[in-house]
Amino acid sequence: MANSGCKDVPGPDEESFLYFAYGSNLLTERIHLRNPSAAFFSVARLQDFKLDFGNSQGKTSQTWHGGIATIFQSPGDEVWGVVWKMNKSNLNSLDEQEGVKSGMYVVIEVKVATQEGREITCRSYLMTNYESAPPSPQYKKIICMGAKENGLPLEYQEKLKAIEPNDYTGKVAEEIEDIIKKGETQTL
Repeated sequence: MANSGCKDVPGPDEESFLYFAYGSNLLTERIHLRNPSAAFFSVARLQDFKLDFGNSQGKTSQTWHGGIATIFQSPGDEVWGVVWKMNKSNLNSLDEQEGVKSGMYVVIEVKVATQEGREITCRSYLMTNYESAPPSPQYKKIICMGAKENGLPLEYQEKLKAIEPNDYTGKVAEEIEDIIKKGETQTL
């Protein structure tokens, strides 16, 4: 029986794993920068967690110039995201992107519910030792673009749009600026 809504991508096997993304990796073009094997698997909900933004160890991200996304346990709340099926050869690049070695994020295993009601276990990341801080407008834009691109629930998209960013007006990493520019020209 095919998994409805999972775009006919079979579940994980010995060559792959499932990754639940809730931040900038919601956007296909962003995750493909370092992890070309990522294939859309499903939109999913993480129950009893809440989205937050912060600076790991109090240090502002040099890529994003503001708080970056994390999640924390919060009964009654929920975080929506995208489950990507990825080749295990991308594990190191994903961990590197998430700053696992530097202690910025730790790997966690989460159970998420797909829109079809299936419960699946995924790899995800949780920032440790952080101070809450608003995201840059550019980081928020990438998250909102990814949420829209992958059809996260409209109510959740509205919550993301309502996040107050910081007042950073400079440039972010060049590869990210290119993605934002492309997104802006496609919506004109």
